[in-house]
Amino acid sequence: MRILVVGAGAIGGYFGGRLMEKGEEVTFLVREKRKQQLDQKGLLIESVHGDLKLEPKTILRGESAEPFDVILVSTKSYQLDGAIESFRSYVNENTMILPLLNGYAHLDKFVNEFGEERVLGGLCFIEATLDHSGKILQTSPVDELVFGERSGRKTNRILSLQKSFSGTKAAFTLSENIEQDIWHKYLFITTFSGVTSLFRSPIGPIREHEHGQKTIQILLKVTAAIMRAIEAPIDIHIEETQMKRILGLNYGMKSSLQRDMEKEQQTEADHFFGYLLQHAAEKGIEPPLLSAIYTNLAVYGTGLVSPK
Repeated sequence: MRILVVGAGAIGGYFGGRLMEKGEEVTFLVREKRKQQLDQKGLLIESVHGDLKLEPKTILRGESAEPFDVILVSTKSYQLDGAIESFRSYVNENTMILPLLNGYAHLDKFVNEFGEERVLGGLCFIEATLDHSGKILQTSPVDELVFGERSGRKTNRILSLQKSFSGTKAAFTLSENIEQDIWHKYLFITTFSGVTSLFRSPIGPIREHEHGQKTIQILLKVTAAIMRAIEAPIDIHIEETQMKRILGLNYGMKSSLQRDMEKEQQTEADHFFGYLLQHAAEKGIEPPLLSAIYTNLAVYGTGLVSPK
């Protein structure tokens, strides 16, 4: 199966690298600067599951290539428009598009651009980052990519994809309820990134404080209420499940959104929180805490472009 990975950052580079390691036919669609880096140094992965140095096949936007069987997309939401245009010419009627973004709004966009039948559901659980030299650092035992038909059916194409993904040194898991999995992770990411960005702190000190833990519980409850109001397929006990998960996180763990703020980079505020607030307004729900988190990020974003 011919696989195109859009970008070779921490997530796409890691999972694409593991597929290359197994022997799958993987191509990375990259920008000129990243191509030069990969040509000079290779695709470098430092991982608790074993280090890798690979010589990846790369293409630049606009270069000629036959359509691919599957396209993995793991960009940030604010890079999505450019990413879609970069791989549009490599899509045909049989191409499967597998997004790994957090949230949900991107799925609507992919369906509008390419049609319902081409879009799979996907997500991943991984702690990985790209260092200044371009090396991918994967730092925890968890490195799972979850995928599936959004209908939940085990189609011939999804079983073929499962076969291609199997046997790697990362966990590629076929889900029979990927829509629910996506919404459950969205709830977790909204809560985790919301409180850590609001308090500018790792999760440990927040949950250690009486009012910090209450804030986490309130945010879980209101976010789940919005999701239920729009008939998202979340479990009846998901708040309790997610709270236990948050209480079990490493004391010093930070969200990727918080790390983006620390680096003075753009955030996915609209994609995570703006999307939920829009639906809340439509349903007559007033979520002050969610609004405060979104405002915090909006003010931070204004500062990125303001004169210093």
